[in-house]
Parts: sequence; C-alpha cells; structure tokens
Amino acid sequence: MSSALALRPRGRRPDEMRDLSIVYEGLDRVDGSARFGFGSTESLSSVSGPIEVRPTHENPSQATLDIQIRPLAAIAGTDSKALATTLKSIFAPALFLSHHPRTLVQVVGQALCGTESGSGLGSAGRGWNASLTASLVNATAAAFVNAGSVPMKGVVCAVAIGRLLSDPGEPTLVLDPEEAELSRLAGSGCFAFLFSATLPISAVPSVDTPPCSLLWTNYTTAAPFDSAELAKARALAERGARRVWLALKESVSSLGRPLVPKVEVKEEAKGAPSAMEVDDEKVEI
Repeated sequence: MSSALALRPRGRRPDEMRDLSIVYEGLDRVDGSARFGFGSTESLSSVSGPIEVRPTHENPSQATLDIQIRPLAAIAGTDSKALATTLKSIFAPALFLSHHPRTLVQVVGQALCGTESGSGLGSAGRGWNASLTASLVNATAAAFVNAGSVPMKGVVCAVAIGRLLSDPGEPTLVLDPEEAELSRLAGSGCFAFLFSATLPISAVPSVDTPPCSLLWTNYTTAAPFDSAELAKARALAERGARRVWLALKESVSSLGRPLVPKVEVKEEAKGAPSAMEVDDEKVEI
C-alpha cells in the first residue's frame, strides 16, 4: 500500500465510502423532506409542489422548478446560487415537469455541516466541496421520493471522487473523500447519475440496480488529465452511486412499513364493577 493510501482516515480503501445515513425528517408545510449524509458530511432538503406559481414565473408548458441552496451560516453567496443552478440542470431531466404546467416545484437545500475548509459556510466560505455537493444531491433526490407528488423519470444519485498523488506522476482515485483528505487532493469532482428502468441496459448490467446514465460531473484536477483517467473516475463513481441507490431503496422500503398499534387487553377481576356500569345511588344530580 502506498503512503498516500495508508493515510486515508480510518484506513479506508480507495473504493470504500463512509457510512451512509438517510433520515426522512417529516418537516411541516412541505410535501417531502430528507437528510442525507456521508459520515459527518450531511445535508437537508425539502420539496414543495406542485403549488401555485406567481404569474411572472408561470410556464404554460411545464412546471417551474425553483431551487434554493442555503449554507450553514450567513446568507447565500454566489457559490450557493451557482450550486442551485447546477442542481436545477441535474434534476430537470429527471422530472416530468410537463405533467403539471402553470405550477411551481420548489426545492430548498440546507448544508448541515460547516467544514474547516469553509465549504458550506455561505459567502464567508470557499465554495462547496464535492462530497458536500453529492450529499445535497442525494438529499434532494430522497426528498422527491418522500414527497411522491412530482412524477420522476428515475432517481438521481451522486458521489464524490478525489485524486491523490500517491507516487510521483501516478495519481490514485479515491471514493468519497472527506474533510481530512481535502488538503492532499490534487483534484476532485462530483458525479451525478440517473437510475431508471427506461434507460438502455449497459454493457455490464447489474442485477441489483437499474441501468444508469451520467447526468453531470465537475471533475477537475490541478494538472492535466486524459480521457482514460476520466473514464476510470466515472467507473469508480458509478459503483459508489449504485451503493447509494441501494441505500435509498432500503430506506424507502422501511419508510413504507405500516405501523400496527399494539393493543393490550387486560382481564377484569371477577366481581369488580365494569367501567361501563354506573351505580345510580352514587350519582349526584
């Protein structure tokens, strides 16, 4: 094992992710909400709609998709607004917005962690790192699934890929880089995939997950990279995204279990008066 890989927190392998957490918050006054996390990197998202839209934003052919991103602290800066535009381009192809024309579908995303690198801290921060962006994409996808009010073509799942320089001139790709690894990364990026049964089957089909296609990535490095490295990063990200899809599937199946109240029937003692019996002599009018 190279020295760079030996320094991965908790001895994780290059293709190993942190523990995934999915919680459906049940926020008030929204149709769906969910919290998603890669370890301590967490985000919260809510979905409202279709709801009434202002005449100035009304679209006669499809619903208007509005996404707002809020950092952990301060107000939303340019980086948050740019991320909101990115999420809109990711989720617009995954939704049947034409089924609800002249309405509004509103998404509000919230960072739940303020990292030492400043990611997710709004105008006072330094942008959104790839792992935090991926958690926000997954939280939004889970919120859409939880809402169930907007028809979807498929489920969007995202993961982050980092580029470590393990040896001189030989980069190593790692899945789900965390905060402690950001300073040693020579590049990183978020990969978002659309999972849908309507997509063509890939050359290497998976039995557990439906086919998927790459929707968006912002993979960049400090040094130039070739198409072979990008293909390797995409393949690693796809394997991680399939794990995210399976985690979402498991969370939805547990969410849909009906709650059966436990009823205990206690036998009354012999000779004791029933609760429904009334003693007329003790009733005062």
